[in-house]
Amino acid sequence: MMNHGYDKLIHFGSMHNKFMNFMGIGTSLSLALVIFAEFFCSIFLVLGLFTRLATIPLMIVMGVALFKAHNAEVFGKGELPALYLATYFVLLLVGPGRVSVDGMVGK
Repeated sequence: MMNHGYDKLIHFGSMHNKFMNFMGIGTSLSLALVIFAEFFCSIFLVLGLFTRLATIPLMIVMGVALFKAHNAEVFGKGELPALYLATYFVLLLVGPGRVSVDGMVGK
């Protein structure tokens, strides 16, 4: 959240022209969606709020980072995105624990 999402949020004006145009939706919209996933969905994940819904955009961003930006080098440059992708997948399947906002609301 702090290393990537916050940095992109602060430097949006200087980054939106240089960012990857994923699926032809434009560089500004692509960067805005990545900021939403990396910053805001990460906050939801840390709080344990909307955990399963918050992992979906994060999985998409990590999948794009792994397969598009790092050429699917799982044991090379793309090792960290692959690890995050696997972690988000497990969180999607398992869900939040009892000590989360989602767990407390469900009581």
